[in-house]
Amino acid sequence: MKRIFSGRVKTVIVVAFLLTIGLTVAASALNVDLPGLAVKSMLTPLRAGANALITQAEHLYSYAFRYETLEAENAELKKTIAEMRADARTADALARENERLRAVAQMQEQREDFKLVDANVIGWASSDWSSTYTINKDARSGIEVGQCVVTANQEVVGLVTEVGIGYSVFKSVLDSALEISSTIASSGYNGMVQGGYATGQENLLRMNYLPSNAVIRNNDQVVTAGSTVYPRDLVLGYVVDAGFDETGVAKYAILKPAADLGALEQVFVLTGFAAE
Repeated sequence: MKRIFSGRVKTVIVVAFLLTIGLTVAASALNVDLPGLAVKSMLTPLRAGANALITQAEHLYSYAFRYETLEAENAELKKTIAEMRADARTADALARENERLRAVAQMQEQREDFKLVDANVIGWASSDWSSTYTINKDARSGIEVGQCVVTANQEVVGLVTEVGIGYSVFKSVLDSALEISSTIASSGYNGMVQGGYATGQENLLRMNYLPSNAVIRNNDQVVTAGSTVYPRDLVLGYVVDAGFDETGVAKYAILKPAADLGALEQVFVLTGFAAE
């Protein structure tokens, strides 16, 4: 044990002696005193560590600055995208409105007797048997209960059932309470169109009382037959299916509505026309 300890002491003494010689030679070469050199030797690692910390801090600051800059740029970019989307929506709405105006102008050229009041859809409601829409026009615009409501493309969408102050309500053609005298345009077969809510086909129409020998084809156009409420040749829908009713002596046809009732924005109330 003493030998081992003595050996370690000897090693320490030798290392210290060699370190002293090295420092002395370095001090002579650098023309500095030995204690100063010793202090510099001890401070050098500390200075290196401090410089490393300063460099790291500078990097972190630079990163934080860049992050804040990118965050600000990202916020500005999001704002620009939102504005562009709003502009696109406005442009789309204007395009649809222009298309409707052209269609209305064409309808009034074809049907000079039509008196129309344009209105915007502001509400919609439905139940198991009813489907209604609210529009932003009332009696001051000439709207009355019992008037037909159409699109710019001469498609029937409903009938006015309520007139309030600043608004009116119309039942859509999907409502089972409405029955409209109608004709299959290509063949002339007559029947009555009713909303599909009564048959569990909420988004479809049903044309009843067709002759048992009627030849009914898919995509046949069905139009109004003409009455004191609905002018002749307004479009109701297109045949998608057909069959015999419960009695077996008459046929029915299932129609897809001509108008996209789920996307109504603007409609036209027919306040007057020349009945045939």
